[in-house]
Amino acid sequence: MTKPSDFPPPFSVSEAIAPPTDPEDERIEVGVAIVGAGPAGLACAIRLGQLLEDAPVVAERLGEVPVAVIEKGKQPGSHLLSGAVVNPRALQRLFAGRMRLDEMPFYGPVEQESVYFLTSNRAVRIPTPPTMKNHGNRVASLAELGRWLAEQAEEAGAMILPETAATRLLVDHGRVRGIRTGDRGRGRDNQELPNFEPGSDVVARITVLAEGTQGHLTGAAIERFGLQGENPQVWALGVKEVWRVARPLRRVIHTLGWPLRAGAKYREFGGSFIYPMGDDMVTLGMVVGLDYRDVELSVHDLLQELKTHRLVRRLLDGGERIAWGAKTIPEGGFLSLPKRLHAPGLLLAGDGPGFVNVPALKGIHYAIETGALAAEAAFAALQRGEAVGRRGALASYDEAVRQSFVWRDLEEVRNMRQAFGHGFWLGGALAGAMTASRGKFPPGDAGTESDAEQELLRTDRAHSYPAADGKLTFDKLSSVFLSGNKTRDDAPNHIRVQTEVPPELAELWTRMCPAQVYEPKEGGVEVTASNCVQCGAITAKGGRLTPPEGGSGPEYTVT
Repeated sequence: MTKPSDFPPPFSVSEAIAPPTDPEDERIEVGVAIVGAGPAGLACAIRLGQLLEDAPVVAERLGEVPVAVIEKGKQPGSHLLSGAVVNPRALQRLFAGRMRLDEMPFYGPVEQESVYFLTSNRAVRIPTPPTMKNHGNRVASLAELGRWLAEQAEEAGAMILPETAATRLLVDHGRVRGIRTGDRGRGRDNQELPNFEPGSDVVARITVLAEGTQGHLTGAAIERFGLQGENPQVWALGVKEVWRVARPLRRVIHTLGWPLRAGAKYREFGGSFIYPMGDDMVTLGMVVGLDYRDVELSVHDLLQELKTHRLVRRLLDGGERIAWGAKTIPEGGFLSLPKRLHAPGLLLAGDGPGFVNVPALKGIHYAIETGALAAEAAFAALQRGEAVGRRGALASYDEAVRQSFVWRDLEEVRNMRQAFGHGFWLGGALAGAMTASRGKFPPGDAGTESDAEQELLRTDRAHSYPAADGKLTFDKLSSVFLSGNKTRDDAPNHIRVQTEVPPELAELWTRMCPAQVYEPKEGGVEVTASNCVQCGAITAKGGRLTPPEGGSGPEYTVT
């Protein structure tokens, strides 16, 4: 039987790692280079600003740009997407004594919540699992929160460089020296166009990779420095919409069951969320583990099918879809974390190394906390008398993470995601035992299998997907348009896949992709890279997403 891993992408990690090439006098020098203007990267920048404010001598030694944040999106927030119900714990620590929660861009606290088990025509309310209780957490748009955090980072002294893709990690004599930015203005065949601008070496004393899920340089660094944990990372794909609605929703809703199938052979794990965003908007999404096996499964189409359920249709009746987006989520949890979170001159924070609690559906506060802890470790290593490039100079970061609530939370639920590889019912029973025992039962650690290692099967799943009516249900291309995608049609292809593949793999990629990037052809698959919203699903299922030209991709605003 075919497995995506049988057809590895034409990509080598050596492409993403190189020594500096610009002459020394042409390099851009910064103190700390942070890759990614998401929650982790911006929290790191904010915390560094706070620490440097009280240490002007250290700040002066770091030069004209003590902290730089490199962001590939059009602006901070452009590529950010999440549910999002945020545990405010890390934000409260980050802004302690400086700002209150009611001054942050939230839609309000969670006051009521419901969890339903769905069949095709029924919704059975079930007790809220302890891991999913959200009372007191805040509903947010992660794109909006990202823009606000960027403002705070700039006020703290960080320089943010948007529309800048970090394409290579600069490594020289075993130490990370910074990153190289991508070229701009190349044509489809990689030729230089009239507006061509070459990339630059950005050299730094410390580089923090906070790229988020499927981080290009994070994955390369983990392999280059031998940081892999005992288990491979696994992912889920989330597709979400934001609706302007006629009636306010006053509670947070999660669903399990339909339209996913419970049988172990399908390996369909996931569910949906529906969250209120003020009085006139709701956000809803479908999240499915990418270890599924059926080539006809499509998360985008499952979300459209979900909306036909009477529970969901009633909430959206009279409303209008105003935003759409898609993103992968690391799901391996504690057992898939790298064995080290640092290398000489390098720190890893946020979703890139996998700090996500799948049973609790939470990762944003872990990203903020690990970003802040990375800042504190970097600051300590920058003190006079320290050598930031020596082996172990940044090891205090690993110790700080291990002493934090992030580590404790993830350790308690370390086997829950893996349990659902046995199917919904047995997985649910095992998860219940793990919850009751705080992870002590069943004893031991489960393993993960790479998403690309799952053998493919075919059913007639696609027959049940509803046709797009443009009112309740929508096709993929209209959804990509709604994402604000600005990728040039003539830009170089940033997606690495083998194009001569069996029909079942071509169909898997076609159905899986929420943006209609892939299309089966005789003997393989065609790729329309300009449709890509950079969700990262292809990297989990046999391909490799590399950074496109800076500023391309979606322009999310309320996702």
